[in-house]
Amino acid sequence: MLTKFKTIQNRKIKFALVGCGRIAANHLNAINVHNKECELVAVCDIDSNNLNKVVAATKATAYSSLNDMLNAGGFDAVILTTPSGLHSIQTIACAEAGYHVVTEKPMATKWSDGLAMVSACDKAGVRLFVVKQNRRNATIQLLKNAIDNGRFGRIYSVACNVFWTRPQEYYDAAKWRGTWEFDGGAFMNQASHYVDLLDWLIGPVESVQSYTATLARNIDVEDTGVLALRWRNGALGTMNVSMLTYPKNLEGSITVLGENGTVRISGVAVNEIQVWDFKDKQPEDEQIQAASYATTSVYGFGHPIYYENVIKSLKGEEEAHIDGREGLKSLELLIAIYLSARDGKKIALPLDY
Repeated sequence: MLTKFKTIQNRKIKFALVGCGRIAANHLNAINVHNKECELVAVCDIDSNNLNKVVAATKATAYSSLNDMLNAGGFDAVILTTPSGLHSIQTIACAEAGYHVVTEKPMATKWSDGLAMVSACDKAGVRLFVVKQNRRNATIQLLKNAIDNGRFGRIYSVACNVFWTRPQEYYDAAKWRGTWEFDGGAFMNQASHYVDLLDWLIGPVESVQSYTATLARNIDVEDTGVLALRWRNGALGTMNVSMLTYPKNLEGSITVLGENGTVRISGVAVNEIQVWDFKDKQPEDEQIQAASYATTSVYGFGHPIYYENVIKSLKGEEEAHIDGREGLKSLELLIAIYLSARDGKKIALPLDY
């Protein structure tokens, strides 16, 4: 039974985009891939240079104010590719104006803000989509299917590494980067999708213990962190994150060890299946070479596949794969990581608020 929202029928879905920075290009490409079913009609940014570049490429109507754009209307859903700390207030404004919302990760930097986003969209009767495009990678889809089908048997151990580089110039390019209020650190921002995979692939986390440090960059937040986890299913795991890798992005990986199987997916963005060994062979094992792909982008190519579900959800043809409540799961894990690092103790989940 599909959730009862007002659906969009017999026409293209009209999107508006807020934020014309680094990640916006992935959303513009996804809209272009699905141009028979959707279109970008409005775009907003306070940076006139970035705004004008997107307008020139898309011919969308330009706005320098979100309120002006919402008052003008003429679209169905608003895409937020703005600083993470703005997602909550902007989502609430969009929902109250009657528009669906597609927000980039993380959905918020505070637990209370995430809850407020879900509540506002529920009250307004609009959809809230949270972008988790790494889930749609062909490599990760194969791993998810193997786990769900019980091919590992009992999962014993999981290791996740995000070894990328973000030079000081990256943080200096925008005042909001590297701040607690608007950005968050290596876990919250750069490694956010990998934190999401820990919950989505392996299951609910029982507890975490973490350390974070700012070792080299002149920023408020961490550039490096380590994490130990215990899942409710008994598996143990680790996560190592650093934005100080020399001289370039090295690895975004996950390794799963189980009683009947071992899988390692690596590359710079979980784009290469390097180990795929199971006790019992299955037809899907023939897909592992085709699933791997070459890329230098840490974003992968999951945005167009993600948008396929967004479009079908707005048409009433599918349920949303990653809605606001699903987004809260990884946000809760992120908050637990930071609480553990701050207080120097193990944090149990779910959080007791």
